Amino acid sequence: MAQDTRTRRVAERLRTELSTLLARSVRDPGLLGVTVTDVRMTADLQVARIYYTLLDGSDRRSAARGLRRAQSWLRRETGQRLQLRRVPEMRFLYDDAAERQDRLAALFEDIERQRSAVRDSGDEPDRPGETEDADGA
Repeated sequence: MAQDTRTRRVAERLRTELSTLLARSVRDPGLLGVTVTDVRMTADLQVARIYYTLLDGSDRRSAARGLRRAQSWLRRETGQRLQLRRVPEMRFLYDDAAERQDRLAALFEDIERQRSAVRDSGDEPDRPGETEDADGA
């Protein structure tokens, strides 16, 4: 349990430091609009999976290349700031959760529009358990 708490604490500190570095210190134009959404650490704190997303329609490929170019610098800087005995290996992964959420929201809106159209036309389908008897009763 203590290890789990330490892992989460280190991951959160790493997320904060990376966010600060990306916002204030990185000058790579490919990294403009990169936002760190989550950091997940292995239990031994050796590997950090860093999830990021892009704001304002930035180019995903350009951001991935920029993160690869800046990776050693980011690792060195975060190591100095966090004062860890061993700085974790950083693996950057694109976080598409917002895009998936938008797709689901669009699907639900489409379903609701279809239901409204059916209700407005008066052709409501039978609901489960509602059947007519042969003699109309």
